[in-house]
This record gives sequence, structure tokens and C-alpha cells, in this order.
Amino acid sequence: MTLEDFKTRAYVKGEKKSTRTTCTYCGVGCQLYLNTRKDRIVEVVGVPDVGPNYGSLCVKGRFGYDFVHDPERLKMPLIRENGKLREATWDEALNVVAGKLKSLKEAHGADAIGVLSSARTTNEENYLAQKFTRAVIGTNNIDHCARL
Repeated sequence: MTLEDFKTRAYVKGEKKSTRTTCTYCGVGCQLYLNTRKDRIVEVVGVPDVGPNYGSLCVKGRFGYDFVHDPERLKMPLIRENGKLREATWDEALNVVAGKLKSLKEAHGADAIGVLSSARTTNEENYLAQKFTRAVIGTNNIDHCARL
């Protein structure tokens, strides 16, 4: 967002696009509109009369979107080979992770592995993380940053 966007908020008719979505900062599920201009987010507003937030947004939900346009943002998986990172496909990266988890489990047992989850994912995603940790890996070593 440029200073001009912030100061004026004036848009040519049809230039601003509003897209309804769910906030990604935590698992609450707040509804919001991402207002974009020229494929850049210029404003975020809550959806009135719709739960769970009824138009209200926390400071992260309303103002925490600059990272989307950061030129250093990772947009694809990276795999370290011979001390250097290289871009990879999702399938390739997931296969590397699965292989390393399997070899760790075989060499040191399931309790040598731990999983950390995040408050920025949905309750359903956190449920899947703990189910994967307990049922697939075979350990209870799972924690969550919102527990503290």
C-alpha cells in the first residue's frame, strides 16, 4: 500500500475489487473483505452483520497484510542439497519430509519426533496435526503456541 492509497482512499469506479474471505491470523474465522487495486491489497475491512466478528477485526486482521507483497516472501518449497537451497515442487518437498520422518522414526523411535502447531491455522487443521502426530508418527509429542 502506498502513502497515496492510505491518504486518499479514492478509487476510480471499477478499479477497486472487493473479495470476501476468512482471516488467516488465527482459528477464530473472522470474515473480512480484501480490497485490492491493481492486484495489491489496499484495505481490509470486516464483514458487517456476519459472525463470528460482526465487522470487528483485531489489529493483525485489519493491518497485517504487507507481508503478502514482500519480495522476499517464499512462494514455493525449498530443499537443502549440499548446503544450498533450491526450489522444488510441493510433491518433491513433501516426499523429502516424509522420507526424513520415516528414517528418524526407524533410527530413534517415534518419541524422537515432535510436532509444533500454530494458532494461525484453523481448529480443523490443528486437529489434523495432532491426529497425524499421534496416529501416523506414533507419538504424543505435539504442542501449540497458543497453549503458553
